[in-house]
Formats: sequence, C-alpha cells, structure tokens
Amino acid sequence: MSEGDPETDAVKVAETARDRVHFEEEALELSDQVYRVARRLVSTREEAEDLMQETYARAFRSWQQYQPGTNLRAWLLRILTNLNIDRGRRLQRQPDVQPLEEGDYFLYNKLESAIGNENADEERVIERLSQNSVVEALAEVPHDFRDVVVLVDIGDFSYADAAQILDIPIGTVMSRLHRGRRVLKSNLAERAVAV
Repeated sequence: MSEGDPETDAVKVAETARDRVHFEEEALELSDQVYRVARRLVSTREEAEDLMQETYARAFRSWQQYQPGTNLRAWLLRILTNLNIDRGRRLQRQPDVQPLEEGDYFLYNKLESAIGNENADEERVIERLSQNSVVEALAEVPHDFRDVVVLVDIGDFSYADAAQILDIPIGTVMSRLHRGRRVLKSNLAERAVAV
C-alpha cells in the first residue's frame, strides 16, 4: 500500500484518536493529585480550580508533546507550575489595588475636626494651600522621597524611568513614592487647618 492510500490514512486517524482517548483517560485519573498541588500553590479553592482547568486545557491541546511511557503526573505538574508562575508574573505587572487606610483620610479627618472652628471654611483652606505652601510642604518631604515624588508626580516619568534616573530598583521607587506622598499629604493637611 502506498502512503497516500485512504486505508492507511484512516488507520492513522484511528490510531491517533485511540492514543488521544488513552492519554485523556490517564490524565483525568490524576486530577485529584493535580488539584491537591494546585490548592497548595494558590490561596483559594476557586483559584485552584481555575489553575487546574487551565492545566488540563493546555495538556489536552498539547497532548501530542507528551512522550508515552514517561511520567504523566510530572508532565501535568510541570504545566501546572508553569501556569502558576505565569499567573504570578501577571499579578506582579498589575497595579497594586489596596483599600484605603485611615492614613489616607488624614486631610479629611483634620478638616472635620476643625469644623467648629471658623478657620475651616473652604476659601481659607484653598488660600492656605497656595502654590507656595505646596512647595514648602514638598520641601519638608525627606530628600529620597521628594526626588521620587517630583519625578513621578510632577515630571510624569514612569516608575521605570525614575528608577533609571535615580539608579535604584523599581520597587524602591514605588515604596518611596508611597511614603513620600503620605508625608506630603500630612504636611498639606497641617497647613490647611493651621490657625
């Protein structure tokens, strides 16, 4: 029979289908073990289920890359681990969204405590927060924090650009920016309600 023979092609298709069904059956037998590992890698059941589902979807798409006779469990767990690493990297690239803390309401709380005082009216607060008072408040921010605040908030540089300019890691830029903004908010709040 020649290679272009329809019978040979049909036999190959049938063998491939049989191999795929056999692969899927073996892979699904390991689902409890894969789930247990996924559950240890992430914090919630829902994330573990999502991770496991992604693992099996990728395994079933790439089933022909699996070498029969090798350790299927290890192959599936390698896929699971790689997906979890990718997930972690995606989360790292996303901005950190955290709830507001009490310190984030510093100015509001200061103004609210001064409500009974005639100095708390809006015009006086705006007057006190003139450009000069903002510059003075910024000057009181410690040097390391002030540099980052100026570059990112005033100069509109990205974190990466600020890190390169200051020759520090991006994580340090983010930390200093957060702390510098808090100091600046506190300084501005003090000026806004000062008698």
